[in-house]
Amino acid sequence: MDWDNARIFLAIYRVGTLRGAAAVLQIDQATAGRRLAALEASLDARLFLRTPGGYVPTSAGELAFAAAERMEQAADQLQRQMQGLDHRLSGVVRVAASETVARYFVMEAIKRVHAEHPDIRVVLTTGIQISNLTRREADLAIRNIKPDNPDLIHRHLARKEVGLYASRAYLDAHGEPKPGTAFAGHTLIAYQQAVLPGWSDSLCGEPTRNGRIGVEVNSGLMIIDAVVAGLGIGELPTHMAPDLPDLVRIWPARAEAYDLWLVMHGDLNRTARVRAVADAIVEVFEESN
Repeated sequence: MDWDNARIFLAIYRVGTLRGAAAVLQIDQATAGRRLAALEASLDARLFLRTPGGYVPTSAGELAFAAAERMEQAADQLQRQMQGLDHRLSGVVRVAASETVARYFVMEAIKRVHAEHPDIRVVLTTGIQISNLTRREADLAIRNIKPDNPDLIHRHLARKEVGLYASRAYLDAHGEPKPGTAFAGHTLIAYQQAVLPGWSDSLCGEPTRNGRIGVEVNSGLMIIDAVVAGLGIGELPTHMAPDLPDLVRIWPARAEAYDLWLVMHGDLNRTARVRAVADAIVEVFEESN
């Protein structure tokens, strides 16, 4: 099985469409189609059913996936191990973090890295989805869940907390909610269920069943913007409050704590450029604690 063809097969399997796989791999759709056809011809098997809803793997495709995934794991491991021998302070480092963590911490770390090592290029991906470090979707990730994969190295960065906030205009119009009423008579801002299922069932320990979800978003920055716009009450990290003077904290005694971890694959621990970025991130967080 040719690895170049296999990686395209894996992308189609995971995304479900030829166009989506081509976008992930940053190649054109025609090339992806030719590579898949070449793989099917070499294996003398149909790997996908082409349906209006996308590419559905056949039984042969399911078997091929297991083999191709083992090839991918071996290729990624070899690349990580070679990177681990790289002492150059240049090249690409991929960092994954939420939008709010990127804005408040990672940007400053990148600024410091560029000041000392201008040949390091940081590729920053923001979102609340967890990047797969073993598949090299990122070299470094900042997560709020401590990893249990023994291949991953993790370092505790900080313990932060979230509180409830609303704009002054919202509170002038609707008043402050009363504890124990499950936000009766109030509008709430929440993550989309598809992004964080069950997250909006309670905010800072208060059930939301009597409140009205007025806005659902898919990022922390959009929650901030919605609260600032006076669209409702939202749960925000308290360390952001000094930058948001138009917001009022509701029930200041209530807070929910969360931890942040810096995570990397063990094979990259000695890669100079990865260590330089990791050290800068750690330094920024230490100064914020």
